[in-house]
Amino acid sequence: MTTTMNPRLADVRKSRTRAQSPEQGHGADVLMFLGPEERDAYSRIPAAVDYVMDTSLATPLTEDRLFGENADEVKLPSWSYFPEVPEDDRPKRHGPAKLSTKDEMVLFLRYNYARCRLSRLLAAQARRRTVARAREMILWSRRAEEARASIVRSNMALVLAMAKRTRYANVEFSDLISEGNLALLRAADKFDVSRGFKFATYACSAILKSFSRLSAKVARYHRRFPLEFDPDMESGDPDAHRHELQQQDCLESLRDVLVCNQARLSGVERTVVTERFALVGEGKGKTLAEVGRIVGLTNERVRQIEKVVLAKIRAALV
Repeated sequence: MTTTMNPRLADVRKSRTRAQSPEQGHGADVLMFLGPEERDAYSRIPAAVDYVMDTSLATPLTEDRLFGENADEVKLPSWSYFPEVPEDDRPKRHGPAKLSTKDEMVLFLRYNYARCRLSRLLAAQARRRTVARAREMILWSRRAEEARASIVRSNMALVLAMAKRTRYANVEFSDLISEGNLALLRAADKFDVSRGFKFATYACSAILKSFSRLSAKVARYHRRFPLEFDPDMESGDPDAHRHELQQQDCLESLRDVLVCNQARLSGVERTVVTERFALVGEGKGKTLAEVGRIVGLTNERVRQIEKVVLAKIRAALV
């Protein structure tokens, strides 16, 4: 006996099988087939990636020329030491003093080509998500980050040189270094190597502009807040200390009046003023309703008694 399957049911089962395939997952299923490190790298990829277009990026052999086995080896310069931290025993330099023009062009071509491929993969992934494309996006994202890091490391000495050359009286040296590093990152994203200029020429201008903006920002801040509070220079407020001593003396005098009953208060009156203002022990004074429940009177009656008691205490303290 043979049975026939409903065509619609067969199509539904086929679609479910395709959705569960590791190479054709959709939506959240893509993350299910990625490892922990891949998920972290995939989540850090931005929704959109910009790049500087170059005519050489469109040729078919560009990927093999930039990232293949026979790709040119880039020799990065060694890092310059921080000028304000002396080093007694500095190691010998193992690399070139600065990045060559050829190596610089290779790095920028790698960076922009990786961003170009990543941008196209993002557009395709937005239409239909697959695990294979997600892994390819992770690969090109890492290649772009490595190229950018190499560019920035090779030119970080520019920030130190510009910071030492253009000192601002109202800006700390460490703040200049931080602002210059951010300007260097932004310059690497926007530089067009196909125009034939050195990246240092473009980056120095961007770094100096960032220094000027930071100096103007700090100047506006100091005009609005000319004085800054320094806890180490604070010696205390003598008026506040004097007021605190007077308050303690008044409390001691008030306790003496209550203990000796100099104001000739009744038992209910003493209970009302003691509980109302927390004169005995530590704690917070009670409300009229709370005191009324203690002495068995209404709120209004407690308020009247409080007024009378305060008048008697003032007369006793004179």
